[in-house]
Amino acid sequence: MATNSQNLPSAIKSRSEADRSLDRGFIWLTRIFALAIAGTLLWIALQVTIAAWPAIKEFGIGFLAKSTWNPVNNDYGVLPQVYGTIISSFIGLLIAVPIGVGTAVLLSEDFLPVKVRTVLVFLVELLAAIPSVVYGVWGIFVLVPITTSIGRWLHSSLGWLPLFSTPPTGPGMLPAGVILAIMTLPIITAISRDALISVPPSLRQASLGLGATRWETIFQILIPSAFSGIVSAVMLALGRAMGETMAVTMLIGNSNNISLSLLAPANTISSLLANQFSEASGLQVAALMYAALVLFVLTLVVNILAEFIVLRVKRI
Repeated sequence: MATNSQNLPSAIKSRSEADRSLDRGFIWLTRIFALAIAGTLLWIALQVTIAAWPAIKEFGIGFLAKSTWNPVNNDYGVLPQVYGTIISSFIGLLIAVPIGVGTAVLLSEDFLPVKVRTVLVFLVELLAAIPSVVYGVWGIFVLVPITTSIGRWLHSSLGWLPLFSTPPTGPGMLPAGVILAIMTLPIITAISRDALISVPPSLRQASLGLGATRWETIFQILIPSAFSGIVSAVMLALGRAMGETMAVTMLIGNSNNISLSLLAPANTISSLLANQFSEASGLQVAALMYAALVLFVLTLVVNILAEFIVLRVKRI
């Protein structure tokens, strides 16, 4: 017994040394992975910048303010595409955010039986697994006729407003925004639901115990407590919407013009790249890479803004 008692401290000491070695190894491994991700991001940005450099030297910052895209005269500008990217993404979020957050509340509270909620959660997450080209085909044959009919009514009734000043021609900004809303809905719903579920049950019980109604608890306690997670979901969905290519290309109309009307055809940076890159040559390739660099910076700004908002919300 005495021998075993003497050997016990050394065994504990050797085990703790091994644990510390594993901890240090794990920390360094995660650091390597984090640096590898940052290095990959910088490498992509560097390669795109190198490929875009001829267009950067040729057009400078004026590339962002020009509306011309003429491969014959090698005259390029990306303002309509930047406008279309931003507006179509915000239309999608304007539709998807209230529906997504509302669905997250429905699926995180006891409004429905557990079995029904489980099926609905699976169906919502299944939307994220559908390929974008399938969304595009569905949009052409189902969504565009619906939005065209609605657009005709909006134009005839509210045509004096700039938002509905042009007659619908089929593909345009409105169907593109609606398809982006459908495609970003699973992201907003899933992450917002996780944020709402992670709110400590004691907050809900304390609110109800103080006499608050169920809806007062949801809107004044649960949603503010999960607000940072909801903001993260919205910003992640915005990044996805800005980079979406195939479905938007099939539905937005691919017109290099700026129009305030939601019923008019438009274009995005992703659609421009998808339509022209395979046939581009010379300075046009550099201009397309310049446009890709602009999209890269836009999505980077969105992610930085999301992180800033989340940090500010957590401090409050």
